[in-house]
Amino acid sequence: MEILDGKKVSNQIKEEITVKVAKMKQRGEKVPHLAAVLVGNDGASLTYVGSKVRSCKKIGFESTLIHLPEETTQEELLKQVDQLNNDPDIDGYIVQLPLPKHIDEEKVLMAVDPDKDVDGFHPTNFGKMALDMETFISATPFGIMELLKRYQIETEGKHTVVIGRSHIVGRPISILMSQKGNPGNSTVTLAHSRTKNLKELTLQADIVISALGVPKFLKADMVKDDVTIIDVGITRVPDETREKGYYITGDVDYENVSKKASYITPVPGGVGPMTIAMLLKNTLLARERHNAQ
Repeated sequence: MEILDGKKVSNQIKEEITVKVAKMKQRGEKVPHLAAVLVGNDGASLTYVGSKVRSCKKIGFESTLIHLPEETTQEELLKQVDQLNNDPDIDGYIVQLPLPKHIDEEKVLMAVDPDKDVDGFHPTNFGKMALDMETFISATPFGIMELLKRYQIETEGKHTVVIGRSHIVGRPISILMSQKGNPGNSTVTLAHSRTKNLKELTLQADIVISALGVPKFLKADMVKDDVTIIDVGITRVPDETREKGYYITGDVDYENVSKKASYITPVPGGVGPMTIAMLLKNTLLARERHNAQ
């Protein structure tokens, strides 16, 4: 069994980007600038955004954090989005999800300029991804593809079962895994909460990508030997015995499933760090596109 070390690979990607940014500086070019909009004080969101800002600093990007209060209205947030769309200094930006309940997430994401949508959530970018055109690929699926590529995991002709059909992970990764290319050329089954014979499907799978958000959902008796496991789930489970009062776990019963798997991602340290690395890669791509215009 080999661990797919997302932390290690994400650090390699960051080093590659750092070299490119240093060359941009040498040529007197503007370095990439990533902005993040955070509404409210959600604990997980604060952690994610803080990590993104620190990563920008480390690799030589400029970054801007716009932290708005919980009571920010939808109209105020849309104004902020419009300002970022029209700011030539910003190459790409993200609106950190989830947003407070009084704000329509879809309306906000639709307002983001697709050319600055480094999260890859806008329908224009999702549509281009589905049509195999050059675009911003949503950072988590992009990270999974990069992890498979760098570990040279054979995907051609393999049966991939994706559990979860969210627009952010499940649906895009099911499309990417079926497309021509390496990784890709896989036969994909997209399973979800209404799938009746899930265990039957996962037992056939050469690759299981679980993006369900249910702790330890995938058990050892649901997978065959030598399977490749990509665990996208990340859940805080309350635990008073821990210093933080919780522990983080994935969708997979790691202890038991890892005994059968040929490759497996840990949680934390698997897909999570790759998501941030690919967000930075998308921001670099945005800057390069702007330079080319």
